[in-house]
Amino acid sequence: MRLNILMLFAVLSLLACANKNEDKKDLDIQGTWQLISATTIDKGKSETTDYSGKLKMIKLFNNSHFAFLKHSLDAKDTTSFDAGGGTFVLKGDDYTEHLEYYKNKNWEGKSFNFKLAIHQDTLIQKGVEKVEAAGVDRVIIEKYIKVKS
Repeated sequence: MRLNILMLFAVLSLLACANKNEDKKDLDIQGTWQLISATTIDKGKSETTDYSGKLKMIKLFNNSHFAFLKHSLDAKDTTSFDAGGGTFVLKGDDYTEHLEYYKNKNWEGKSFNFKLAIHQDTLIQKGVEKVEAAGVDRVIIEKYIKVKS
């Protein structure tokens, strides 16, 4: 009788662990995503940039790397180009970027932790960007839509 109760307890414990692991499936982020809005919260002040007008940015993911490219759609504006990239780790909805390439060397070699959520064709990335050497400590919330092939 004791053995049966012990076995039942062991099986229930294993099932509980298995269900927790299933809930933490990695999100499918591979592909190209276009930024539609970005909110920055810095020292309590919130600012949102709409990327459906004069600015365009895409973010690309494969199995291990990400890259982003941003530019102005105004042909006369040649100064607002931005790009960067590196590796990432994704565990469930926990996403960490390791920035390897960027124009501002203060940002290179840094890691940034985010939470990701996907709702249909929309990816939401939220987390903290902190780079002491650049005087940056802010929360960002970015919304992307999946680019159809």
